[in-house]
Amino acid sequence: MNTSPLITLDNIHVRFPIGADWIGRPTAQVHALNGVDMTVAKGEILGVVGESGCGKSTLANILTGLVSPSEGSINWAPDAARKLQVVFQDPQSSLDPRLPVWRVITEPVFLREKRGSSELRDLAGDLAEQVGLLRDQMDRYPHEFSGGQRQRIAIARALSSDPDVIVLDEPTSALDISVQAQILNLLTELRRRRGLTYILISHNISVIRHMCDRIAVMYLGQIVEIGATKTVLAQPSHPYTRLLLDSVPELGKPLEAGLSIDGKELPSNLSLPQACFFLERCPFKNEKCDQVQALEAQTGPTHFVRCQRARELALLA
Repeated sequence: MNTSPLITLDNIHVRFPIGADWIGRPTAQVHALNGVDMTVAKGEILGVVGESGCGKSTLANILTGLVSPSEGSINWAPDAARKLQVVFQDPQSSLDPRLPVWRVITEPVFLREKRGSSELRDLAGDLAEQVGLLRDQMDRYPHEFSGGQRQRIAIARALSSDPDVIVLDEPTSALDISVQAQILNLLTELRRRRGLTYILISHNISVIRHMCDRIAVMYLGQIVEIGATKTVLAQPSHPYTRLLLDSVPELGKPLEAGLSIDGKELPSNLSLPQACFFLERCPFKNEKCDQVQALEAQTGPTHFVRCQRARELALLA
């Protein structure tokens, strides 16, 4: 894997206006992303995890260009083709039900290059075979396929424009366990054959453990820990990462065992905390935590944590 950055996110903020006064001016803002710094290396799989509302989907929308940052910049390597596609969580709702599958798969190419139907059918057939579908299924419609097959169609569509990067937004969460494994194995093989880079957003720690080279943990629109997957999962340095991993059910472990988040709701992102974002819910807080925390290097040059007590807490792991 090439470790030089393919994509660099620098101090990304996203604010969505809500409400309006009598002349239409926003009365409040949702702070969806709050200073995200992140790099993505060519050929890697970067996992993004965190509880609902932490900003994972907004991050995906920033990467795909569906949302523009309110502040900060997104930079690609000078020699990058800047070709990026996305595979969404629910294949049923992400595929146009009015189009035959050959048109669904080749729609990105048709919109950009206006190729003829015969050429597009051939391309759809080639891509279908690469993802484990049959050429003679290409005249069917999405509703005629199973959930796993529809996700294969979505993957083929993402491949049709020959991307460098694919954002995978919970690509297996709507599928049965056995089908999830098939899709993950397919993605692994496609990455190997085509030299793809993946950004994998998931709630499933097992999927992240199996697939990802690095992991970014998000909380309230910030990345609070980022590093090699093996390091972060084996020796989590941020209190939130530790608590997130401790909440994953395990055979033989009582549900009440281990640490727990203080009994407070996730802070509102209408008004941001003036100190460490995790302060109110952190069981390890002390008087030194009453300040905004920056990402700082921990166990190595690629492991960063947003906690002034990270090294101290690592000794307790």
